[in-house]
Amino acid sequence: MPILSQIYVYPVKSLAGIQVERWPVDKNGLRYDRKWMLVDEQGRFLSQRRLPRMALIKTRIADDRLILSAPGQDEITLPLHSDEGDDLEVEIWEDRCTAKTTNRLADDWFSRFLESSCRLVYHPDDQIRKVDPDYATEFDQIAFSDGFPFLVVSEASLMALNQAMNLDLPMIRFRPNLVVADCDSYAEDIWRQITINGIGFRLPKPCSRCSVPAIDPVTALSDKEPLVTLARLRKWRNKVYFGQNALHDANGTLSVGNAIEIILTGESQPPL
Repeated sequence: MPILSQIYVYPVKSLAGIQVERWPVDKNGLRYDRKWMLVDEQGRFLSQRRLPRMALIKTRIADDRLILSAPGQDEITLPLHSDEGDDLEVEIWEDRCTAKTTNRLADDWFSRFLESSCRLVYHPDDQIRKVDPDYATEFDQIAFSDGFPFLVVSEASLMALNQAMNLDLPMIRFRPNLVVADCDSYAEDIWRQITINGIGFRLPKPCSRCSVPAIDPVTALSDKEPLVTLARLRKWRNKVYFGQNALHDANGTLSVGNAIEIILTGESQPPL
């Protein structure tokens, strides 16, 4: 039976994530996942696609604080919960929603390191950002994730891809939330419904990949892989795919080592 082998939380969209052993799941997905986000002067979201140095900014959570660190910068901390800040309309792909500003100290800290004017905002608890209704129910919601609350990838899929490339890229290149062990490579392509520790998950859509997996999270430098090999092996309708997007049906807690029950399977997505 497959098991949950790794869990990753990304408190700030497109910054380095945190690997955890046990973590709560709430209405938006893993708690604090993509709760914060950087935006430019027009309120548009920023990511490593535009500013690769975002990969070098580390995040951690301790003592009810979000702690941020970057090379050559002093650490800064922010409260995990705040009712302060001004409303700011922000844009994530085609979505527009209301965020809250944090503080100018954080804005200046990020702008200085990234050498680009930006602001750090957070997703207020009372704001609801719905998932694309083509793939979700009216009750599914997210914070600042691209489109879905979870990304599921198996260890065997990464191993198969690395063998095809003759490389050893780490899992963090692909920024999953849930990593699965003890299954065949690309087994997740046929999963439609799974259960982990009493939480049901739907996997309605494969994850199309942008340029971010080509950015080395240690150096922030880009390379051709894994996109060249994905284009050769995992291309469909002019996009490349790796991993599966997922939605959850309940709150709860996930722990490394949880068994994964496969409830429903279907045709491979993408149909390769």
